[in-house]
Amino acid sequence: MGTSLTPEFWERFVLLLFAAMGVTIVLTAFFDALALRIARRRAQMPPTPPTAQVRPRPAAKDHRTPVSH
Repeated sequence: MGTSLTPEFWERFVLLLFAAMGVTIVLTAFFDALALRIARRRAQMPPTPPTAQVRPRPAAKDHRTPVSH
């Protein structure tokens, strides 16, 4: 047996559909604004210069292979 969809069902369906659409639009706008704020903040920061890494000198016990015989 098939059941017919009542007017009460359609009223609730439309209400939930519009509520879901509203929540989706609000959240999308919020996250877009957040992403834009982060992108602008990163663009305003001056680039950090690369830091030179100091390598330690080899120890005095370093054994090297002679080049000439």
